Amino acid sequence: MRPESEYSRWVNRNAPHVALFGLPQSTRLHDSLGTFHTVSSQKIMKTSLSLSPAAQTETECLVAVALDRGEKDKTDVFVSTTDKAVQQAAAALISAGDVSGKNFETHWLHNPSGLKAKRLLLVGGGKSAKFTAADLRKLAGAAVRALKPRKLRSLAFVLPDAIPAEDALRAVVEGSIVGDFDPDTYKSDRKDQRVESLTVVTSGDQSNFQRALDEAHTVAESQNFTRGLVNEPSNRMTPTILAQRAQEMCKEAGLKCEVYGADKIKELKMGAFWGVAQGSDEPPALIIMRYEPAGAPEKPVLGLVGKGITFDTGGISIKPADGMEKMKYDMAGGATMIGVMRAIAMLKPKVKVIGIVCATENMPSGKAQKPGDIQTAMSGKTIEIINTDAEGRLVLADGLCYARQLGCTHLIDAATLTGAVVVALGYANVGVFSNDDSFYQEFASTLAKSGENMWRLPVNDEYLDMTRSQIADLMNTGGRWGGASTAAAFLREFAETTPWIHLDIAGTAWMEDNKPWIAKGPSGIAVRSLIEFARGFGKS
Repeated sequence: MRPESEYSRWVNRNAPHVALFGLPQSTRLHDSLGTFHTVSSQKIMKTSLSLSPAAQTETECLVAVALDRGEKDKTDVFVSTTDKAVQQAAAALISAGDVSGKNFETHWLHNPSGLKAKRLLLVGGGKSAKFTAADLRKLAGAAVRALKPRKLRSLAFVLPDAIPAEDALRAVVEGSIVGDFDPDTYKSDRKDQRVESLTVVTSGDQSNFQRALDEAHTVAESQNFTRGLVNEPSNRMTPTILAQRAQEMCKEAGLKCEVYGADKIKELKMGAFWGVAQGSDEPPALIIMRYEPAGAPEKPVLGLVGKGITFDTGGISIKPADGMEKMKYDMAGGATMIGVMRAIAMLKPKVKVIGIVCATENMPSGKAQKPGDIQTAMSGKTIEIINTDAEGRLVLADGLCYARQLGCTHLIDAATLTGAVVVALGYANVGVFSNDDSFYQEFASTLAKSGENMWRLPVNDEYLDMTRSQIADLMNTGGRWGGASTAAAFLREFAETTPWIHLDIAGTAWMEDNKPWIAKGPSGIAVRSLIEFARGFGKS
């Protein structure tokens, strides 16, 4: 008999609590070592403000931004700060022509003259006329990532005067914390190279700046929280464990949380969701998180629905082996919504928000659904299964329907849904779809502040026609062409007339390569945009 695992002991200790939410007490975490591992959380970077002159700031590394205000082929590099001591410290390097100001170019000065800092790091930000807060966010991440391999534990960042101070502060804090994340959780020789503290050097109204700093810290930590969930391998992030992590987060943040298993999913007649879940030995989890602040109006109610496929083999329509290991991140949409709900609970906007994650594995087995099967969704619509690897839209179909049933007046879903969106937009943009122009415009207006790249794609009726079935209401695929739009058109049928936005994050939820400002691996895309949107939602 296999020895009792740590997870089994956890389940036995918490049996009444587990059973309450419909999760079977026999659930095991599949681990060849027979041990239970919780999701490792990265330590939190300390952030603080300094209103002292940069010259008086004692730090391992003082960071400043170098920009180019020259026109066309001419260069005119300068340090973007009003602090004369920093300008003078960098003057010789700039006058020698060693600093071009190009994006992410870095120059180190040790024991800089006139500064108490041990080092001055100049980071290039490109042309000053085009420099934005989104660029600054990346530069802050690049600075942190430049410090990490040098085992430097602290930095101070001089806010550039090319950006309004509060916007610059938010960008620096967010970029620094996101840049500090590394996905090397399970390396046995993992080096602790994290940057422990960030000091933002500025001047002005400290009360306003402190609020901005605290809010930016919350946003960035929630993005990293999401990345930590996505980074976990599927044997350490089953639907049950994802639900447990959501419950823990909700308890800490003060949110209501309900988690239901297979019995409740069947009781709710979520046939599309259950059709995907039935093939796996791991039980599914329907996760509902509620933010209902005192004083919030009854309407609107924002519904955030996330695809939580903790591993996607493709089912009977099995995927090729090459690259299948990445399918642990097929729950990125669900993780996004958990991270967003965390931030909303801490930032406390006056609007009701319900987060729903439909979590399951998509596995081939003797119990799995097969091409040609007919499933009946919660809405009553029937679906012919053409390809079992088009499973994300099935779980979202029931998630969207359930969100409407719970009273959500507006819906946003996020999912690593289609390879077709990667063909259309590459790895640079999230594909956005909507059935309501004014709702979309309200969402799109937040993107400049979040700095996330998204591009609207069509979802008109011609795409829906491609999913019509001869034997049922819909097919779960619409053929090869326009695959991102046919998937979105399928989902639109389950949002019905409710204002709805669909975010296809398949090409953006995972960084394929290391970038100067962010590590290869989970990106936490859409977290910042959804937080920003929720904070302003319902005010107009």
